[in-house]
Amino acid sequence: MFAPGGNTGLSSTTNYRVVLPFYIYAAFAFLIATLILVFHTGDIARHYFHPYTLAVTHILALGWGTMIILGAAHQLVPVFIEGRLYSNTLAYASFIFAALGIPLLAYGFYTFNLGETARTGGELIICAIICFLVNITISLIKSKSENVHAVYVFTSILWLLITASVGLILLYNFQYNFLPDNSIDYLSLHAHMGIAGWFLLLVIGVSSRLIPMFLISKYSNTRLLWWIFVCINAALLSFILIFLYVSEKSLYLVPLLLITAGILLYANYCYNAYKVRIRKKVDEQMRVSLLAILMMSLPILFLVVIVVLLLLAKSENISLVIAYGFVLFFGWITAIILGMTFKTLPFIVWNKVYHHIAGKRKTPSPKDLFSDVIFKWMAISFIAGFLLFVIALLLYISFLLKLATVLLLITSFLYTWNVLKLITHKPAKI
Repeated sequence: MFAPGGNTGLSSTTNYRVVLPFYIYAAFAFLIATLILVFHTGDIARHYFHPYTLAVTHILALGWGTMIILGAAHQLVPVFIEGRLYSNTLAYASFIFAALGIPLLAYGFYTFNLGETARTGGELIICAIICFLVNITISLIKSKSENVHAVYVFTSILWLLITASVGLILLYNFQYNFLPDNSIDYLSLHAHMGIAGWFLLLVIGVSSRLIPMFLISKYSNTRLLWWIFVCINAALLSFILIFLYVSEKSLYLVPLLLITAGILLYANYCYNAYKVRIRKKVDEQMRVSLLAILMMSLPILFLVVIVVLLLLAKSENISLVIAYGFVLFFGWITAIILGMTFKTLPFIVWNKVYHHIAGKRKTPSPKDLFSDVIFKWMAISFIAGFLLFVIALLLYISFLLKLATVLLLITSFLYTWNVLKLITHKPAKI
């Protein structure tokens, strides 16, 4: 069994006060996104550029995925570089800027008022990213430690900054129209920089360290991780160049093949780590995390179909595009967060509550700080809701769509309940 702050490497290098607000915010953002999904199911399923769809997408991408990643990264990067986080003040500033900016941006999309409120939200989010980037960069420089996982994180933050900057430019373009095309025409560019550059690179960089760690696997292959890094960045750069300068749509197969190669290599990395694991019994949290790795293939399949139909029919299939976005944000990204939250957060809370009495008296295991029963029901409702939504969306069965969204709302409620139960844990009185 892992010793808290010991064999896992998740020692309290960063103050829990820095990390926990990100987790709490993300939990409630997930809950709000699913509530909007329940109340506006039909509208969201109609088109990807609907105000409610844009609002849910950005709440998931920023409030859910990005906020929890920022929180985890403030804890994990010092572990990767075997150093300390440069500044807690910058970490607090990153949280405050993002916490203020995300609802402003989401409200702008929800009301389809893309003026000053939405732009202010976007500017605050960029301030949050800059604080995070400066903090991580100085931490890396001061540590003088070269680490492939840290390079993944650093590069992904650069892509996040570029993605957010492009998004803000598109918001301004709605009013001032200074770009060659309409802002809608650049949505694919903005989205894929965030998906591949921020989420995919970051998730691979972090999970390639955490998955062997939690499986108690000695597998490591730095060379393979560098190849994955090259594939993903080459895919993204080639996509941007083709998008901006080439009209031949068949060339989009090049970044598609590169990103597929990177994901397959990563799947092979995880499989090898799983194969030589010391801990033969895999807990529920790791099963959900490993499921998320398998789910990475779904967006690729949807993307292949979308590109092929685009080449043959010269037009996009709206249902497929919405399903593609859904399997990314409600599928792969959500699955990895659901699993990894209850592998990382318990150690942070354990250090907060029990660090000062460790060794002096008996303490519970980190996994005892949250409810395993709630987690299992959360996993069941998530898998059922996800599968039902994709099927109902592609076949457009309205009552199944509504049932699926209710199941996802239950998932977010159970997740938030378990996170709050974990964070508010108090030591038993003797």
